[in-house]
Amino acid sequence: MRKLFCCFLLLVAAVPAMAQQVGEPAPEFSLQASDGKTYTLSDFKDKQAVVIAWYPKAFTKGCTIECKSLAENGHLIREYDVTYFMASTDEVEDNKKFADEYKADFPLLSDPTGAVAEAYDVKMPVLNMAKRVTFYIGKDGNILKIDRDIKPATSAEDMARTLGELGVAKK
Repeated sequence: MRKLFCCFLLLVAAVPAMAQQVGEPAPEFSLQASDGKTYTLSDFKDKQAVVIAWYPKAFTKGCTIECKSLAENGHLIREYDVTYFMASTDEVEDNKKFADEYKADFPLLSDPTGAVAEAYDVKMPVLNMAKRVTFYIGKDGNILKIDRDIKPATSAEDMARTLGELGVAKK
């Protein structure tokens, strides 16, 4: 019986922390962005919903397509009372170049240590890169939806539709 209990303890210790769940508070962050500002999640609490679209790497094919979608069709998202970001583990300088090249009129957050990506459970094992996952966070700071099925070419349209489905207020 003692061996069984010890094995159970080892198993529990080896299982990673639970992934983020809808309804839970979103992990706090304070990250530099491509526009030169630093954004802190708690600054939006009780004021505005937040969307964070994590992406793997600036200037790669899918990430470029997603950034262009959000830049070209961001007006659909801005109909809602929301602040939205793309976020990656790229250095802020790389995200600034990426944002400038594709005329992103929204901030790209930089998490070069990967600590925030890890808190959101989107950091790829071994690599210091994020998975493509979008988090919808309510005014109360809780996660409304976690979208893991991202279509880069229609990101803006999909994001706007989801905001409507979640009942995020329009401006």
